[in-house]
Amino acid sequence: MKEDLGKRIQTLAEWLYESRHPVVFTGAGISTESGLPDFRGPDGMWTRRDKGLPPRPMSRPWDSVEPNSGHTAIADLQKLGKLAFLISQNVDNLHLKSGIHPDSLAELHGNITKLRCTTCGKKVDKTTGMTLCQCGGNLVRSVVDFGEPLPERDLMLSFEHSRKSDLFVVVGSSLAVTPAADMPAEALRSGAKLVIINQGETPFDRHAHLRFHEKIGDVLPSAIKRLKSLMGLFE
Repeated sequence: MKEDLGKRIQTLAEWLYESRHPVVFTGAGISTESGLPDFRGPDGMWTRRDKGLPPRPMSRPWDSVEPNSGHTAIADLQKLGKLAFLISQNVDNLHLKSGIHPDSLAELHGNITKLRCTTCGKKVDKTTGMTLCQCGGNLVRSVVDFGEPLPERDLMLSFEHSRKSDLFVVVGSSLAVTPAADMPAEALRSGAKLVIINQGETPFDRHAHLRFHEKIGDVLPSAIKRLKSLMGLFE
C-alpha cells in the first residue's frame, strides 16, 4: 500500500508540474491536523449534532490555532507559481495565516477574524474596531450562517476559476454542501483532472482521476517535495 501511495503522490506531483491553471478546494478536513473539528467525520460537528450530541469543546481558542503541514504545502504551491486559485469552505483564517495572498483566495463561508461591508463587500480585520466601511456601509461579521447566501464575489471567482482549471485538487472536504460542491463538477465539465484527498467518502469519488484516503499531511508535503524536484529545485 505504501508503494501504491508513493506512485499516486508521484502522479500528483507530475500533474501539478504540467498544470497551467491548478485550483485547490479545501474543507474542514485540512484543519483537523491543527486541532479543529471537521463536520462530517466520525466525530464531526454535524455527525455529533445528528446524534443529538453537543459539539466537542475546543481545547484552545480559535485565534491560537496554527496552520499545519497541509496549509503550508498549499502556500508552497503559491510560491512555486503552481496555485492559480484557492477555494475554501473554512472560516478559521489558517490559509491567510499560512501566507496565502487574499486575492488568490475565496472564503465561501467567511472568516472568523474578518468583518464584511454590507454595501461593497470589502473585508476588514475585526481588530480594527471599525463599525463603518470607508464607503459608508455597515460592517458585519463575515461568517455565513446556515441558509444565508454566500459572498457574491467569492462565489463568482470560485466558479470562474473552476471552469478555467485543468487540475482541480480537493483537500479535506466531503463535497456534501452545495453550491460549493458544484465546483468540482464545473471543473470536470471543462476537462480538468480531479484529485480528491479526503479520508471519508465523497459523492465525486467515482469521477476522481486520482484518489487519496490517507491523511493530508502524509500526501501534500511529499507531493510538493517531488514537485520541487521536477522543477529542478532541491532542498
